[in-house]
Amino acid sequence: MVSKQYLETARTLFRIARNIADQTVADRLKALAGDYERRAEQASHTEATKAKTSRPAEALPGSIDFTEHCEYSDLLK
Repeated sequence: MVSKQYLETARTLFRIARNIADQTVADRLKALAGDYERRAEQASHTEATKAKTSRPAEALPGSIDFTEHCEYSDLLK
């Protein structure tokens, strides 16, 4: 998942920024990590939307699934 990769990168950047003595570099890494966190959130929303749209529609209660009862060629007759 892309969102996981972005989040892992953000955590790594935050960890490195914490250990750097040069405050300017640390601040830039923190800003970059924040950007990766935003990307992770956006990717997570995108992945959730794709997952919703790729699922087949659920049958209504009491409805009949004709694909279980006949072959496609039977439907063409």
